[in-house]
Amino acid sequence: MPVHFPSGRSLISVTGEDAEHFLQNLVTCDVTTIPVDMARAGALLTPQGKIMFDFLVFRDGAGGFLIDIRSNLAGDFTRRLTMYKLRAKVEIAESEESLAAISWQKDSMPAGGRTIADSRFPDDLRVLRHYGEAPAGEDDAQGWTALRIAHGVAESGPDFEPGDAFPHDISYDQNSGVDFRKGCYVGQEVVSRMQHRGTARRRLAIAAGEAPLPQPGTPLEAGGKTVGALGSVSGGQALALVRLDRAKDAMDAGQPITAAGQTVTLSLPDNVGYRWPEEAGHEGD
Repeated sequence: MPVHFPSGRSLISVTGEDAEHFLQNLVTCDVTTIPVDMARAGALLTPQGKIMFDFLVFRDGAGGFLIDIRSNLAGDFTRRLTMYKLRAKVEIAESEESLAAISWQKDSMPAGGRTIADSRFPDDLRVLRHYGEAPAGEDDAQGWTALRIAHGVAESGPDFEPGDAFPHDISYDQNSGVDFRKGCYVGQEVVSRMQHRGTARRRLAIAAGEAPLPQPGTPLEAGGKTVGALGSVSGGQALALVRLDRAKDAMDAGQPITAAGQTVTLSLPDNVGYRWPEEAGHEGD
């Protein structure tokens, strides 16, 4: 069983009789349908539809919710939730519990602590997040990054900066991180318009090179123009946030796409519904 022991993650608790209604009216995902023992991707947006905070949210087993978020965003996130609280009967606080480990490819859940399935990944991978108590094993940080790259799972920091991406950009429309049937939430109008008009052109792709790729944030260029940027890197592969139309134009014209001078090839994750622009009927056209 591969295991990764992440650092820099915090848990925010949202409890009280209005907790579910409060979050449902603020965040992108549908919190009312989150199964027990499963975490769902979510975000709190700006009114313009950009992601301010990305996180995983799951039930605490007592009627409230726990939000797994980067520690350097936790304070601002808590203050933002408190600003929206008004007269809602909710309590918002940083939990003493924390993320201890992430494991994958294991058939059974280990005993001890709180174990939550990460719904961003296919069920057969058995990606589990362990809170309070960690399973034994050596840290496979590169394996975790490679797993995220292969399945197009982006996280703020290496893959995008808060305030710089729409939910569609990082596949939240693909992994239930945004729900298009629930009621209004902050930034909903912009996100809904992108969905129904098919105007999402910046998407996640997998960049592959013949040598180790440069650091996250390195621009992807073709014909003297920027077509995207690298995100998380694992050896010769990386996640990349790419303008699909510009990248496809470059590929059709036979122009190499490079990262710091190194030629890369771009492909789309297997588990996404969007396609390159020439394939009619898909977003990004």
